[in-house]
Amino acid sequence: MTLLEPGMLVRHPTRPDWGTGQVQSVVGPRVTVNFEHAGKLLINAAQVALEVVDAP
Repeated sequence: MTLLEPGMLVRHPTRPDWGTGQVQSVVGPRVTVNFEHAGKLLINAAQVALEVVDAP
């Protein structure tokens, strides 16, 4: 599992329609991400391996 930190850009592996998201907070396995097209969502990182997007 990748260590996620606030400010990192990520994508959900099975929901590309959500667009790129920015990590807002990380509390244990719970990661709050603000996605371009889905808004702010709480992701369980123990179940979903968010893909880190390289910054341009």
